[in-house]
Amino acid sequence: MKKIILLLSVILGITACSSKETEDNAEFASTNMFGEYFYEYDTIPKVYVYRDVVGGLEEQFHRVFSIEDTEGKHIVVEIYADDGRILEALNYNLDSLNLMDHMVVDTSFVKRKAELFKNQMIPLDKTSQAEFASRFAGIMDSTLFLKEVNRKYSKEVKLEVMGKEYDAVVFSDDLRLTLFNPFTQLEDVREGRSFSYFAKGFGLVEWHTENKLGHFRLEKIISQDEFVNLMSKQ
Repeated sequence: MKKIILLLSVILGITACSSKETEDNAEFASTNMFGEYFYEYDTIPKVYVYRDVVGGLEEQFHRVFSIEDTEGKHIVVEIYADDGRILEALNYNLDSLNLMDHMVVDTSFVKRKAELFKNQMIPLDKTSQAEFASRFAGIMDSTLFLKEVNRKYSKEVKLEVMGKEYDAVVFSDDLRLTLFNPFTQLEDVREGRSFSYFAKGFGLVEWHTENKLGHFRLEKIISQDEFVNLMSKQ
């Protein structure tokens, strides 16, 4: 656990040292139709804490921050398990909200850049479909995962987020995860459907499976210092 906390401190510290004051969000807005429902451009990292609505015990943490480099402005979403392990990271282009990179942590806890075949996770408009496809290391050296998501706009809703009501959009996600061995040609395919809720000024605030047996909702937003302190107590 000490190694996890040290790794978190280093990762978070690098970003903190390079952070500037919060930018004027109006100046750094996406041109995507659903941009106002996505995460705001902010160079100060914050951590979204989601709780399992069904069981109430499991948590998931999404660390969100914005950066600008030679490739332009982008928003990074890092996903952590409830014990502080980083699982994956998604790097979105601010303008289009298309993905620039997808990083996945393998079974040896090594960060690896996935192969992006399709790079859309947010539809361009209410009639189009966003298609995402990424290939990365499987559970054994000889296997690979292919993760595919087809996302469509479903509806607009009023949604309670941390005690207040906000405008939100709902996306319907068709999911397909294939574990395959390129040498033996054997594969195992899992498919399902889920729904993702994005609220104005927040980004992702809730998601659940079709039968709602898996259901996470945003509980609070904390600073990166609070996140490190929380993980140190695990």
